[in-house]
Amino acid sequence: MDFVGAYSPENLGFLMEGLMITLRVAVISIVFSFAIGLIIAVLRYARIPVLSQLLFLWVELIRNLPLLLIMFFTFFALPEIIRIDLSAEEAVILALVLFESALISEIIRGGLASIPKGQLEAARSSGLGYVQTLRFVVVPQALRRMIPPLVSQFISLLKDTSLGIIVALDDLMHNGQIIYNHDFGYVFPTLILVATIYFVINYSLSLLAGRLEKKLSV
Repeated sequence: MDFVGAYSPENLGFLMEGLMITLRVAVISIVFSFAIGLIIAVLRYARIPVLSQLLFLWVELIRNLPLLLIMFFTFFALPEIIRIDLSAEEAVILALVLFESALISEIIRGGLASIPKGQLEAARSSGLGYVQTLRFVVVPQALRRMIPPLVSQFISLLKDTSLGIIVALDDLMHNGQIIYNHDFGYVFPTLILVATIYFVINYSLSLLAGRLEKKLSV
């Protein structure tokens, strides 16, 4: 095991480049997954005829497919269908958004359903419209209750970015693999460092979620 060689300035810099891509992919995916998941959840919660059933089928289809399969589809098959070339990063982000938005929508829908119907009736009787009731009464309360499962899902999403290695995404895991492929003695030190980086980021998110829970009295 060659820790000195594995942790050379060049290798560490190369890993940091991969980390930046990992974080960029994760942040973009989280933002779009949450936004789309929220829209899907609210539309299903409203029980709009036909649309609600179609969204149900979509969510069930996506969340019961392997994420790796979806990545293969967005990288290899989708460009052939839409005739637009996608980079590895764009394909991975699209796959993550498709997959995670379906899972997040179920978390949000469960949170919305947990709000007592009496509060909805009270809000409506006070003069608030349906959309206003959702915006000012239901969604804020539901979001506070959903912090733990949402953060857990975001952590899973960040870890799932490592699957992008299968389509040659230049992320943290990919760059780590390139480093230890140069020298067998770099394998253990490199994997230890990559694992530590993932742990620090995800544990920090867990601590942040705990503080938010206490602050919001979830």
